[in-house]
Amino acid sequence: MRRRVLRVWIGVGLAGLAALGAGAGFGAGLGVGVGAMSRAVEPPPAVPAPVVEQHAAIAPAAALAPVVPPVLADVARPVPVTAPMAVPQAAVEVRPAWQRNAVSPVPANGRPRIAVVIDDVGVHVPNAQRTVDLPGPLTLSLMTYATNLPKLAEAAHAHGHELMLHVPMEPEDGADPVDPGPNVLDTGLPAAELHRRMQWALDRADGLGIVGINNHMGSKFTADRGAMTSLMQELSARGLLFLDSLTTGHSVGRVTARAANVPFVARDVFLDNEETPEAVRQQLKAVEAAAKRDGTAVAIGHPKAVTLDALRAWLPTLAARGFVLVPLTDLVPDEAPAVVAKAAR
Repeated sequence: MRRRVLRVWIGVGLAGLAALGAGAGFGAGLGVGVGAMSRAVEPPPAVPAPVVEQHAAIAPAAALAPVVPPVLADVARPVPVTAPMAVPQAAVEVRPAWQRNAVSPVPANGRPRIAVVIDDVGVHVPNAQRTVDLPGPLTLSLMTYATNLPKLAEAAHAHGHELMLHVPMEPEDGADPVDPGPNVLDTGLPAAELHRRMQWALDRADGLGIVGINNHMGSKFTADRGAMTSLMQELSARGLLFLDSLTTGHSVGRVTARAANVPFVARDVFLDNEETPEAVRQQLKAVEAAAKRDGTAVAIGHPKAVTLDALRAWLPTLAARGFVLVPLTDLVPDEAPAVVAKAAR
């Protein structure tokens, strides 16, 4: 009876063991208990001690990861990701406005070069159109307070002319005072108001493609070092040149422009201080003489009927007589600032 009960107990134990798929540890324990009674159950081989110790030292989560053979350990190890090496960007060359907006000159090939600047453009609208229609390239200086600046600028560019801004500046006091126009640059103004007027004038030319400015009157203003220094700082910030009309022999335009790194050109001949055909023709001869003597000459005239008539007859003859007509920017000295280098952001 006892033997039958024992066999039943062993059978139940073995059935439970098969149903649960017991691990090696449980099977080994059971095998010790029943080994003497039945050889049907074989205990699994014991795990070597070194392996057990190695796995016991691993955190529970890591214990679930597959064991990597020592030979493949270096291959399986994650490769650290490093940020790409920063490559310094090259400096970007940015041309100043006087170069970006310049008209390309005709090659001189050793011939004397002449630039013709027409001031006050836009005040008298019919004569402004006659000026634009002249053969070029000319350099047209638009008056700050003209009311049709965008239209004039578009027409001038279409005819191949270069553009400047004609800025009213304070003249010397005289027996017969003259009005330079609204927002004149005046030496007696507070610094803030002088700056506001400069901004007003230059902002009127935004988008018109000007290369610089020249003075309308200004015999007193251009002789004042403090006032001209302020003006040159503004021109430098905007990349514009300064053409000195030289309405006074005491101008400090050249020295203040050089100190502010502003390109500078000066007038050689006024064409129409005397408004007669013969007087203008004589001045055109003076322009030719200056160009032959110095290699270059800058003439300034105005959109007066007598001046426009003389230019229309004279301009087409220049090439045949050994001269080349150029935009004003072609006469900027070579040492003038041409390129400003800025690091790319």
